[in-house]
Amino acid sequence: MLQKRPAPGERCDFCAVQLAPNHSHLIELAARRILCSCRPCYIVFEPEGAAQGRYRPIREHYAPVVDFTLSDELWDALAIPIGLAFFFYNSLEKKMVAFYPSPAGATESLLPLDKWGEIAATYPQLAAIAPDVEAIVIRRTPEAASCYVVPIDAAYELVGIIRSTWKGFDGGEEAHLRIEQYFERLAERSRGRVTARTA
Repeated sequence: MLQKRPAPGERCDFCAVQLAPNHSHLIELAARRILCSCRPCYIVFEPEGAAQGRYRPIREHYAPVVDFTLSDELWDALAIPIGLAFFFYNSLEKKMVAFYPSPAGATESLLPLDKWGEIAATYPQLAAIAPDVEAIVIRRTPEAASCYVVPIDAAYELVGIIRSTWKGFDGGEEAHLRIEQYFERLAERSRGRVTARTA
């Protein structure tokens, strides 16, 4: 499970310079930790191989998957007990992994790769996400399903929202409101970007 290192006064984890509220992040692959970074440090680690496989910069890329649908049968086969989950490719484990938010944090689901393959065959752009630093967030409700490609730290933001607000069996009003606001932000950040289904 990814852990976010506490940022002392929102300072760069590499050079300790004070950071603006909106700043860059990198991920430490082995520990699955998100690290805060000033722009100069981010640029140092941005070129391929610059971090010698230890860190990867998280780019700000949001895109909706339009016309996204997912059958109950296929969702149930993914062994995810709620209607929220995110997926990413873990380059150290060399496989797609799935997590769903819970009051205890991010819980890993044992992802049947053949079933994920069915989804990727319909939406092959999902298999093209950047390893470790991009995630696929899926939300299913009785009315519809939605899917976004997001930075990995945005996926863990959803985990943090649920962990801090979820109450009782169904989560409660505050949790559902915060989740709704989260997906509104995803829609806003994804505006003008289209990640479409293949024919």
